[in-house]
Amino acid sequence: MFILLVLLCAITFGFITTDKPGHWKKLFNGKDLMGWDTYIGPDLDDSGKPITGTPVGLNNDPRHVFTIVNEGGENIIRISGENWGAIFTKKEYENYHLQLQFKWGALLWGQKKGKKKDSGLLYHSVGPYGADYGAWMRSQEFQIEEGNCGDYWGVAGGMADMPVIKRSETEYVYNPQGTMTTFKEGSKQGRRCIKNGDAENPTGQWNTIDLYCHGDTSIHVVNGKVMMILYHNRQQDNGHESPLMKGKIQIQSEGAEVFYKGIKIQAIDRLPAELVK
Repeated sequence: MFILLVLLCAITFGFITTDKPGHWKKLFNGKDLMGWDTYIGPDLDDSGKPITGTPVGLNNDPRHVFTIVNEGGENIIRISGENWGAIFTKKEYENYHLQLQFKWGALLWGQKKGKKKDSGLLYHSVGPYGADYGAWMRSQEFQIEEGNCGDYWGVAGGMADMPVIKRSETEYVYNPQGTMTTFKEGSKQGRRCIKNGDAENPTGQWNTIDLYCHGDTSIHVVNGKVMMILYHNRQQDNGHESPLMKGKIQIQSEGAEVFYKGIKIQAIDRLPAELVK
């Protein structure tokens, strides 16, 4: 009876601590993609147009776009970039701090040849697969792209408000003292907000990405530097807006070879004061 009671207490305590702030949970186990699904959109020609329009689909990866490779005795995730698509968590998450590391490989494919290497961390992912560009679910994008790491992009109906300074007719740069502006598809300012400053390491070196989400606010951090704070994360359907504060986590394949590791998450009950001051 005593042993049973101890076991029950341990199990209960384990459930409690898993969800308490300050306790990291690994999303990549260092061995395989357990806990993740994959989705690959239609094959594209070098101009980015669908060849047949038929997606490769869910958990079907004939070209091995998503694999585990060993580097220096450490297993890491390789995303070849050959097809547009993503790995995404089976579970949804809200009110969390997500951290991961990424670095660029050498390969570029299709319409990305000769251009910036591109990927992305898509969070609060909901709805049908392939809603954006035939490859990604509705979400908020923490841009991972050479020179633009930390930008915002609203994916398939994702939208948010950020204070910005207008740099040109099409470019708006995040600035805490700027004018609060809504970024969404179809608006005059569009769905891209440019990050404040640059913190990305040279190509080939590892970078640390931190994403903080609490309530309807999120913070993009690159190598310890705040790139932007998003307010009123939400989504639109036929002109109707609703909150977008939780969902799955997607990591993009978007025409460039990229490596990821150290993917972990912990619950938070507030945003770090030092980041929002």
